[in-house]
Amino acid sequence: MPALNLDIIVVPTYSTLTLGVADASTYPTTPPIVVSPTIEINVPSLGLVILPFTPNDFNIFTSASLGLSILGQPLIPLPDGIYTLKYTVEPAYENFVEKSIMRVDKIQEKFDGAFMKLDMMECDRAIKTQQKVNLTSIYFFIQGSIAAANNCAIIESNKLYTQANSMLDNFIKNNCYCSGTNYVVNFG
Repeated sequence: MPALNLDIIVVPTYSTLTLGVADASTYPTTPPIVVSPTIEINVPSLGLVILPFTPNDFNIFTSASLGLSILGQPLIPLPDGIYTLKYTVEPAYENFVEKSIMRVDKIQEKFDGAFMKLDMMECDRAIKTQQKVNLTSIYFFIQGSIAAANNCAIIESNKLYTQANSMLDNFIKNNCYCSGTNYVVNFG
């Protein structure tokens, strides 16, 4: 008979409106007999929310379930940032698993919008290439933020996220934020 081994996996939902958490635990019985399964989610700019958790299932959390919006009203996007999740069953002092993730769905959606506005067939190769270089740099900052959070470097993760967001805002605001010169100087 397997021992109780709690584990959770945050699963991408590819939506700014949902947070997906799968139970990847092993339980001594099937179906699992667990007492008081809960998940604590520390939501950026909101704080700690404690919710019921369904064992052996894929749990979806929204702005309504997390207390960011009113149940029955339209859902709002969940904030980006560091989320700490703690899955617990009784007795809580010995049966829990805790994970932290950097949620980047809102900035990824903004990045995707900027990327889709690129005209890949534009005749001005240097400018288009510069736009790709800028977007690649922004993408690396986003990925760096995720990597830093995965390695418990919270301050670095937030700095990288802020830098990526600032660069992306400038890119969008300035209609690509490029002249083509950087590509010509560095790669031309």
